[in-house]
Amino acid sequence: MPNRNFKTSPRRILNSLCFLLFTTPILIFAQEEVEDKEVKAPLKLYIDCNCEKNYLRQEINYVNHVRDQGQANVKLFIYDIANGSGGRTYMLEFEGVDDYKDIFGKLTYDSTASMTDDDVRKGLLRKVQSGLLQYVLESDLAENITYTVNKDGLGEIQEVDFRDPWNNWIFEVYGEAKLKRESSRKEFEYELGFQSDHVTEKLRIRSDVQLNQANKEFVKDDETFTSERFRYSADGSIVASLSDHWSAGIFGGVQHNTFTNIDFKYYATPAIEYNIYSYKEVLRREIVFAYKIGYLHNDYIEPTIFEKETEGVFNHSLDVQVRYRQPWGNVYAHLRGSTFLNDFAKNRIQLNGSFSVRLLKGLAARFSGRFEVIRDQINLPAGDASLEDVLLQQKQIATDFETSLSVGLSYTFGSAFNNVINTRL
Repeated sequence: MPNRNFKTSPRRILNSLCFLLFTTPILIFAQEEVEDKEVKAPLKLYIDCNCEKNYLRQEINYVNHVRDQGQANVKLFIYDIANGSGGRTYMLEFEGVDDYKDIFGKLTYDSTASMTDDDVRKGLLRKVQSGLLQYVLESDLAENITYTVNKDGLGEIQEVDFRDPWNNWIFEVYGEAKLKRESSRKEFEYELGFQSDHVTEKLRIRSDVQLNQANKEFVKDDETFTSERFRYSADGSIVASLSDHWSAGIFGGVQHNTFTNIDFKYYATPAIEYNIYSYKEVLRREIVFAYKIGYLHNDYIEPTIFEKETEGVFNHSLDVQVRYRQPWGNVYAHLRGSTFLNDFAKNRIQLNGSFSVRLLKGLAARFSGRFEVIRDQINLPAGDASLEDVLLQQKQIATDFETSLSVGLSYTFGSAFNNVINTRL
């Protein structure tokens, strides 16, 4: 049997002492680091978007969803705008607060016209989850993460053919019919249309063709009033991107409209536009100036109040558009002034806008309005409007102005944390 009684050599004792001498401080330091590690607060997510928030809340169930951004430590703002494929481009901006204040992120997601609503929301969900990962890694959830890679990500790199057989063209054909009937009134309306859109970084080409007819019948005291309104139009435009701030284009079209006394109209209008901010920032902010000058020719169904059966005029207009989409709210304003070059007294001024702002915790205000000064109705037919025209809105009526205003205030209070989704009755 082997001899288990052995003597420890002086060299072995010296090596053991050296090991303890050098490793003990490291172990103590590591233990203190673990004990002193800061435990960050649980994730409290606030989402502001024009999307299905309930779906996002239901699928992202590993964070606390809050209804007010003042109670969140992670804020997500999703801005969206129409894109050249007929879908929408979503820009996701993540902002950390308090324990996560140094963590920010931006992602984009593009949908197409061929995608269903379910496809869009699932794709947006994946982007939101990707953006949240950086916050999850800093939270106490990091130890519970399981990483997986889909099989698609493990294959060999292959060349991808990016050729587009439609060359960035989008087409849409649509139709709609409405029928409404009461004991003393009946209405029938249909509309057909065709749209095309070609969008690249340098060029945008649009066309829009519409056909609309609306028939109304109203019975009062055994007397029947009828109205038939018919309209068709074809409009097109070509706009070129000159730089990050400048664009130029030309607009043209034809029209027939019994309501506005237009038998046949055609117009051509060149235009130039300047955006103070780069067009790349259009999802968040824009201040745009657009100037148009052109020619239009009208053939009228009935002689006008100026005793004209046909006329051609030159006109011009200036548009100013302001839009800001920020975490504290949204601002939009559009001012447009136009006149005829041969008579500046015939003019029109249009102003419309909206403003929404978060005032306090849970309190938000919304304002919107529209005001229009109208002094360019050269197309109005001569003579007084009949009762039938007024009741059935068969013809356009003279007016000096149009205005509308809406004000809204909302205050939300109660439970700040509620991740439960319940869509029952």
